[in-house]
Amino acid sequence: MDKKVITFGEIMLRLSAPGYKRFEQSNQFDATFGGGEANVAVSLANYGIPVSFVTRLPENDIAKSCTNELRGLGVDTSLIIYGGERIGVYFLETGAVSRSSKVIYDRANSAISEITSGMIDWDKVFEGAGWFHWTGITPAISESAALVCKEAIQAANDKGITVSTDLNYRKNLWKYSKTALEVMPGMVQGCDVILGNEEDAAKVLDIHPDGVDVTSGHVEADAYLSVSQKIMKQFPRCKMVITTLRGSVSANHNSWSGVLYDGDTLYKAPTYQITDIVDRVGGGDSFMGGLIYGLLTYKDDLQSALNFAVAASCLKHTIYGDYNRVTVKEVENIMGGDTSGRVNR
Repeated sequence: MDKKVITFGEIMLRLSAPGYKRFEQSNQFDATFGGGEANVAVSLANYGIPVSFVTRLPENDIAKSCTNELRGLGVDTSLIIYGGERIGVYFLETGAVSRSSKVIYDRANSAISEITSGMIDWDKVFEGAGWFHWTGITPAISESAALVCKEAIQAANDKGITVSTDLNYRKNLWKYSKTALEVMPGMVQGCDVILGNEEDAAKVLDIHPDGVDVTSGHVEADAYLSVSQKIMKQFPRCKMVITTLRGSVSANHNSWSGVLYDGDTLYKAPTYQITDIVDRVGGGDSFMGGLIYGLLTYKDDLQSALNFAVAASCLKHTIYGDYNRVTVKEVENIMGGDTSGRVNR
């Protein structure tokens, strides 16, 4: 692919309690970085796709450490703008067995939450770009961040750039005067590719599956088909709707798959049993990164594109940190059925 991918959103300092310790047990934290759109960018860079991550960061040594890490992973950071006082932080406690993982955010008044329209030159950002990706987390951060994200979507639409979104509803982030239902539909209407589960569709778009109680814990494929069809009807620009399928046996054992609907066919990927999970944070982002790569690489072979996304995100669950540090070959090995984990010599 000659044209690059652009992702836009917040990246945070991630502070993790070591091993399976609880916050109250921890007197030190492991520091790295992560955030939905940055995680997607790292995946694409690993697969050899030219990608730029756009955000707003303060001018300090923590932000410098962040951009150094991204550049070391192959992500272009030259379009990042600077200003504000702080980078957002999130704390992670990793769960085990029946104890869930826990996240605490400390991201109020972060540099990107105070971004305003006109700060980013989107004409410059989109030079040589063929794809733009954003998530529902960015417009949840602040009203001004939502306006800038909408500005980006419109600019991408005007230039004929493919736009994708992960609906990513986070109820604890929507704290300003508007709700997700008031903000998101106007942004989603500019998207060609939409990723989100039935809960995201309900909370963000007020779209519900026909005749299915999603709170029951068991959802049939028909529910995803009905939601996908309703999304495509409400948003005519949309060319495909994708849903990740996670079954949570315990904090350490999940089943993992996905479906893709293109308006005609509902494609379903193989289901993987992921036992002894190392780190599930960033799992959805690794799926999106794999999906974008698959759609760009396999072109009209939507089944292979979906299978790549699911296999890539399956591997992410074995890797510590937000980023999916895997290669195309490793993902293709999983797609080919090699899940043995045998030593490569």
